[in-house]
Amino acid sequence: MASLHEIVAYLDGELKTASVTDYPGAMNGLQLANAGPVERIVAAVDASLSVIEAAAEGGPGLLIVHHGMFWQGAQPVTGPFYRKLKTAMDAGLAIYSSHLPLDIHPEFGNNILLARRIGLQNPEPFYDQKGLLIGLRGGWRGLRADLRNLLSEALQGPVHLCPGGPDTVSNIGIITGGAGSEVIKVAASGVDSFITGEGPHWSYPLAEELGLNVFYGGHYATETFGVKAISNAAASRFSIPWAFVDRPTGL
Repeated sequence: MASLHEIVAYLDGELKTASVTDYPGAMNGLQLANAGPVERIVAAVDASLSVIEAAAEGGPGLLIVHHGMFWQGAQPVTGPFYRKLKTAMDAGLAIYSSHLPLDIHPEFGNNILLARRIGLQNPEPFYDQKGLLIGLRGGWRGLRADLRNLLSEALQGPVHLCPGGPDTVSNIGIITGGAGSEVIKVAASGVDSFITGEGPHWSYPLAEELGLNVFYGGHYATETFGVKAISNAAASRFSIPWAFVDRPTGL
């Protein structure tokens, strides 16, 4: 058994939670406390009701998610939101959320872990968003079709391809999650291929016009890496077990 306070202090320090600017609804950090003891860690992408119900089984614990409970802002504590809180509190389940801090982390981040899976060479931060570099770019030499197959294997699912750029890939940008709407700025950065999770319909024809390959790997699928990695690290540090609750959306 470990202390919630100690685990949260470790997560806040490692992820630099307080210093990373994020969307207001992200509310990074501890979103729901428990009485203090943590017997296990559970990782998941979303703090959905089905995830919390699954994570609540097994004794006092800590649920670490990428998308927390407050993306919709202030809301009445009724209906599913009430059931989320009651289920977690009855089970002694604390909830910790990390969005952009986990995307960009140099060791446990979604971007770097996906980059390593595909063998991206010399990855470096790119794509400035209000002073924060939220993506990675690097070299990769091979055929577009081979990269698609490699991504499909890494993400364990289909990858939708917009073949707007060259057949032979040499320079890749990665921003996991829902960054497809950023194709203009990504293309202007000089990469010939862009890997993200999802994007709006118009991003596809626009990417064609811009001469940019876009690989849409799925918002959920591209953001499973970080929560698993940081949960494993925390569990090892505090000598407690951890598990992953998989609730894919197909998006």
